[in-house]
Amino acid sequence: MALIVQKFGGSSVANAERIFNVARIITEKYRQGNSMVVVVSAQGDTTDDFIDKAAEINPNPSKREMDVLLSAGEQISMSLLAMAIEKLGYPVVSLTGWQAGFLTDSSHGIARIRRVNTERVELELGKKNIVIVAGFQGLNRYDDITTLGRGGSDTSAVALAASLKADVCQIYTDVDGVYTADPRLVKNARKLDEITYDEMLELASLGAQVLHNRSVEMAKKYNVNLEVLSSMERKPGTIVKEVVKVEKMLIKGVAKDSNIARFSILGVPDKPGVAFKIFSTLAAKKIDVDIILQSIGRDGTKDISFTVSNSNEQAALEVCNQMKEVMGALSVACDENVSKVSVVGAGMQSNPGVAAKMFEALAEANINIQMISTSEIKISVLIEKKDANKAVEAIHDAFAI
Repeated sequence: MALIVQKFGGSSVANAERIFNVARIITEKYRQGNSMVVVVSAQGDTTDDFIDKAAEINPNPSKREMDVLLSAGEQISMSLLAMAIEKLGYPVVSLTGWQAGFLTDSSHGIARIRRVNTERVELELGKKNIVIVAGFQGLNRYDDITTLGRGGSDTSAVALAASLKADVCQIYTDVDGVYTADPRLVKNARKLDEITYDEMLELASLGAQVLHNRSVEMAKKYNVNLEVLSSMERKPGTIVKEVVKVEKMLIKGVAKDSNIARFSILGVPDKPGVAFKIFSTLAAKKIDVDIILQSIGRDGTKDISFTVSNSNEQAALEVCNQMKEVMGALSVACDENVSKVSVVGAGMQSNPGVAAKMFEALAEANINIQMISTSEIKISVLIEKKDANKAVEAIHDAFAI
């Protein structure tokens, strides 16, 4: 039969009832003769609780010690789930990330997977065990515990599926698939039966919280068969793959991201190399930059604006102030009161007028656009945070997706 990798998020294992529900999903597949490898996240709000506990002790702990603490959440989940499967009468073993062979770089809190040594996992599968793996974690070359950052368990699951050459990687969440918009915001949002890797990657990068973009990147690179489905309801989900069978829809989805901040360095000298200095310094600090806007030069100066995630806000502010002093810029401004709203769809490559239709929808909703960014399959705009939900609904209705 098949080798199946499944991943269950924190809400799916939040309490004893849900853990047994997950155990039944796993053992049902196992009874059908499949080999089962399962990756789990920390229960519910465990990670946030650990962060709060750390703050009680030390407001500025080292990243190494935070990784040691935060990795415990997934270990709790893996052992409790293994106990539930044991109680149901099935052979099972739980493994930490490092026992499962996850080797990473040394960037604590945002580590990247270097390789996965699957020898132990394959040994346990050979014994007919169900293998439960703690997601989100690994070891660096110094044998220190590392964590993979936001969405790390998704990435762990896809990495295991790629390394084991699994037949499918199923990502179980609290929603039953990928929707054209957040169904909590847009009443007529509909579930997609399938979506391309590129479209899913854009949606994940632009704020859709179903999958993390790093996991989609890896699935595309290694051609992992990916499925998003609900752990609460037994019904088909959304398939993520290279090519979809149906004719391409013009727009596949609308996403918003309110966890961003806009920075502006005003009065920068208008000469070659300035943008390079700013963005190379940000890159050296591992600060991801999204929308970038540079004004036309005037009086020998120009303004440069860009967006970063809220988690990088303080680090970005330090870089901006440093660049202000080095280059003699006039001032630095930071605005947290912004959201990014985006449309994604491979169909827009061959259909002119998508941007005009999107901007028309925003204009009719009396929403002002501050910045614009485009690619072959997406258009993003920066707007005031208070208008984000209204913008998503207006755009979704305009394209009738």
